[in-house]
Amino acid sequence: MHPTTPRVATVILAALAILAFAGNSLLARAALADGQIGPGSFTAIRLAAGAAVLLPWLLRGARERPNWRGALALFLYCGAFSFASVELNAATGAMVLFAAVQITILTASFLSDDRIRAIDIAGVVLAMAGVGILLGARAAPGPILAMLSMIVAGIAWGLYSVMGRSTADPARRTAGNFLLAALFSAPLPLLDAGHAITAGGTMLAIASGAITSGLGYVVWYKVVPRLPHATVGATQLATPVVAAIAAAVLLSEPLTWRLALAALLIIGGIAATLRRAWA
Repeated sequence: MHPTTPRVATVILAALAILAFAGNSLLARAALADGQIGPGSFTAIRLAAGAAVLLPWLLRGARERPNWRGALALFLYCGAFSFASVELNAATGAMVLFAAVQITILTASFLSDDRIRAIDIAGVVLAMAGVGILLGARAAPGPILAMLSMIVAGIAWGLYSVMGRSTADPARRTAGNFLLAALFSAPLPLLDAGHAITAGGTMLAIASGAITSGLGYVVWYKVVPRLPHATVGATQLATPVVAAIAAAVLLSEPLTWRLALAALLIIGGIAATLRRAWA
């Protein structure tokens, strides 16, 4: 096998994961921002749909101990993200979420053997600057509880990503996480007082869970062990750029110089974090 082949495969997997993350962002925005479904119901249906589509992987082979920590992190991320998204605009939510994710992953790196170097910090800062340029003009202060909820979501997702570094069977581990998280989320619809559940909102939640979450997170757990901590964090910062491009294509939103500059900075930041690993 040519030495560059694993790198190409890693880039392709990472790109697929980012497409899934961006898809989740668009689906959640469409379902929650338009009031088509409440955040509790969206979370419960999303996790149940992910568990259902991944069930065949969970049933294969010998039984193993449940991964309670991974399932709890997944549940906290999905639930906190959904409830925060109702109160925060998309730009504010994304900036708070990604900042919390970066801090969590970098902290995990400091506490592990994968030490952060100056080039890694520079890459993450460069990528975060790209996110700031893209979203900063649209961000606005939100309710404190919603901001705290999004911080919890970012910490939980950062921990969930870090846990994927020790996964030998990404599909089965993700399936188990979704099944347990779906059980945790079963009571959440009771918190949706005043929110309707429409057919459109239900379909968006199912699509989010089965495709962009369930299958997307399997891909993410495949790629995470191949990347340094800093790259795991920086790579996710491409999500708002991909979401903006998708919105331009699907929703006729404008392509701007902010988007182009943000894309360059984020790609440059990701490349910087990969320099040491792939040197």
